[in-house]
Amino acid sequence: MVGAAGVGAVVFAVTWLNQWGESPMSLQQDQVLEVPTGSSLYRLSIELEQLGLIEQGRYLRWYIKLNKLGHFIQAGEYDVPVGTTPQQLIAKIQRGDVIKYSVTLINGHTFKEFRLALQADPVLVQRLPDMTTEQILQALGEERKHPEGLFYPDTYHFHRGDSDLDILQRAYDRMASLLAEAWERREEGLPYKDAYEALIMASIVEKETAVGEERALIAGVFVNRLNKKMRLQTDPTVIYGLGDQYRGNITRTHLKTYTPYNTYRINGLPPTPIANPALPAIEAALHPATTKALYFVAKGDGSHHFSETLQEHEKAVRQYQWKRRSDYRSSPK
Repeated sequence: MVGAAGVGAVVFAVTWLNQWGESPMSLQQDQVLEVPTGSSLYRLSIELEQLGLIEQGRYLRWYIKLNKLGHFIQAGEYDVPVGTTPQQLIAKIQRGDVIKYSVTLINGHTFKEFRLALQADPVLVQRLPDMTTEQILQALGEERKHPEGLFYPDTYHFHRGDSDLDILQRAYDRMASLLAEAWERREEGLPYKDAYEALIMASIVEKETAVGEERALIAGVFVNRLNKKMRLQTDPTVIYGLGDQYRGNITRTHLKTYTPYNTYRINGLPPTPIANPALPAIEAALHPATTKALYFVAKGDGSHHFSETLQEHEKAVRQYQWKRRSDYRSSPK
């Protein structure tokens, strides 16, 4: 039998150990703790001791066993702020409450710009630099040969160890899902053969205006022109077709130069999207405004003037383009 002194010693030990587990660790400043894949609580207890965060690794092992916390932990990076207790740290690691990072893919940016944004992130594992566009599309399960427009612009959160290809896969899957859902809810009688053509239109709308209430109007103008067999004559497609040749200004030579994307020279839509549009532009392409307008011109404050006739349009061009205001801009503040 255990004597009174023995029982008292056990009670004291249990009480002390629980107090230890609920007392702040020896942290002078916030730290980041990395738990490698395949690590164990035993290994973690040794590392915490080596880092000087706890006095003895065995105290942590005893505390876990006493409180039946289990041995499951999740790999990753964890914030350990000053004041964290062993109990809080173990709970965080067992929940997998790892540090989250984020990268933003901006709506209206091209696939090339998306790649540059992912490449610039200091945390993501870099796989894309060693892959061709064809290899990337194959890895994503995409049969098309051109990547433009297939990736949804958004802010994506990730953990250390995730790769740029992981983010691209998520953006690809999200675009496919959102486009399919939007296509099912489209207006009747639109001049698109399939959802991909609607995506092409959405990319043009995305590049033409950043004014939310104008998107459906812009789409309505382009739908009207398609229905009347008029060329779209939209500058963003010309710019896209020029690629690296574009230096910031469109010239008359540019407008006359044939590329598959020069909608001053080709009929109908260009062969692919010219950017990665967000949902509002997709919705505008699939729910264009009912309008008689066939033309629009930038007013210099980020918005546009819409016209039903060529005569009215030419008057607006003279007003807004020939006599540009000193603070002229193509995007709103």
